[in-house]
Amino acid sequence: MNVKYFYSFLAVLVLALIAWVGCDLLGLQMLFGVILPYIAVVAFFVGFFLRMMDWARSTVPFQIPTTAGQGKSLPWIKTNAIDSPFTTGGVVARMFFEVVTFRSLFRNTRMRVNPDGRISYDIEIWLWLFALAFHYTFFVVILRHARFFLEPLPLPFEILEKIDTFVQIGHPIISMSSFALLGAVLFLFIRRVYLPNIRMISLASDFFPLFLIFGIAFTGIFMRYFAKIDVTAAKELTYGLVSFSLPSLAKMQGIGSVFYIHVFFVSVLLVYFPWSKLMHMGGIFLSPTRNMANNTRAVRHVNPWNYPVNVHTYEEYEDDFREKMIEAGLPVDKKE
Repeated sequence: MNVKYFYSFLAVLVLALIAWVGCDLLGLQMLFGVILPYIAVVAFFVGFFLRMMDWARSTVPFQIPTTAGQGKSLPWIKTNAIDSPFTTGGVVARMFFEVVTFRSLFRNTRMRVNPDGRISYDIEIWLWLFALAFHYTFFVVILRHARFFLEPLPLPFEILEKIDTFVQIGHPIISMSSFALLGAVLFLFIRRVYLPNIRMISLASDFFPLFLIFGIAFTGIFMRYFAKIDVTAAKELTYGLVSFSLPSLAKMQGIGSVFYIHVFFVSVLLVYFPWSKLMHMGGIFLSPTRNMANNTRAVRHVNPWNYPVNVHTYEEYEDDFREKMIEAGLPVDKKE
């Protein structure tokens, strides 16, 4: 067994065991259902803000936008305004497509050596498809949980839930986003384990968020379709977290330990998020490879790290040594 993902898997199992022991044996529902979620939310927003501010304060010594098209050049050469943006509008358009459609990942290729020794390049279409499914289904799942925090539920969230349960299978009706999220996480995990080149560079920190998100999705599905928890009390608790009107401890104790394992996983993810690779969610907007225009031929990029330097221009040099230059027969711009 690969030790890297075994440690991550073991860490998630330990987290589940901690929540189960704390709620089922020690009666710490207040800790896992109220105190830790509050701490996690504060830690998430504070950590997110600190990371973004740290990146925003970082200087950009070079103008290094990544390009995948023809930049602005001579008038008769066609310019790719999105893949090699020259204006701010082009940068915004490229950032939009990158965030919404993962455009650069769609055009990602993988090299392989054929049996006859020739090299070929394949489009990583499955990686793009499952990465897109992972991010969008995770986003839909988060939005669907609005019914636990809002009363009454706004119309857009009701429409989203009807679309998500369009298949009308089972009881409770199966939510397509939940199982799609589970499948996408499994694909990303299998890819890291199956492909030798990806497995070699993968660290425990790459597997941990996958196992943690898988645990969140699995416990959520388990609660919805298999475990019997007090849904009314669970909603009363979650609504109480945002309205600061918590239910009685007796109601909290009757919800079920699976619910608190699920909430604990979410709390750990919120605390872990700002200090992990998951921060690419915010970092992409501050990446100089994405948020800068490819206009170095038209606009000079001044390095903010440059300190003031007293330069000696040619004009000053000539003023200092003009007579000697004339005597030596060297050409000068000005005779006097």
